Amino acid sequence: MTNKEKYKKAFSAVRLSDGFSLEAEKMKKIKKRKMMGTMAASVFGCMIFMASATVAYAMDVGGIQRTVQLWIHGDRTDATIRFDGDGTYSMEYTDADGNVKSMAGGGIEVAPDGSAIPLSEEEIMEHLMMPEVEYEDDGSVWVYWYDQKIDITDKFEDGICYVKLVNGKETMYVTVKYRGGYGASPHKYADPDAFMCE
Repeated sequence: MTNKEKYKKAFSAVRLSDGFSLEAEKMKKIKKRKMMGTMAASVFGCMIFMASATVAYAMDVGGIQRTVQLWIHGDRTDATIRFDGDGTYSMEYTDADGNVKSMAGGGIEVAPDGSAIPLSEEEIMEHLMMPEVEYEDDGSVWVYWYDQKIDITDKFEDGICYVKLVNGKETMYVTVKYRGGYGASPHKYADPDAFMCE
């Protein structure tokens, strides 16, 4: 009798129970986990796709809309602003008298190659935080910046007015050409000939 036959004879009396198929059970559990993980990843992927499609749809149709706080005519104001993605915006707010007001604007930046680049949301918000110059019906001229309201009517010399505005650590130099536009910079007064409007 060979060793092989001796081993067969010795272990032939040993019977495995039905629940003793360890390797097969482990493989079934691993396959099941992989299948569940794949299904979960697929569902998650579909959810991300649907969410991104919704955002893209919202951007294409109506732009991105949010509520922001701005200083309008020296008053802190809640405004709903819509960025249309093409360098333009539209905004609605309620003034101090309770009237709903609308405002819109936008712009482009000209690249060195001459192509037009629409303003970003950040650039539009930066523009909206710049000083404003208003000409009132009574003939007065006012500069508004944050909570400051400054009457500059009597400060014009030869049709030009220079105003230095300070808000905490922030300084703004404003050059106003009477009924001819204005320029503002945090560095220096603008040359009035650079923004002349007809």
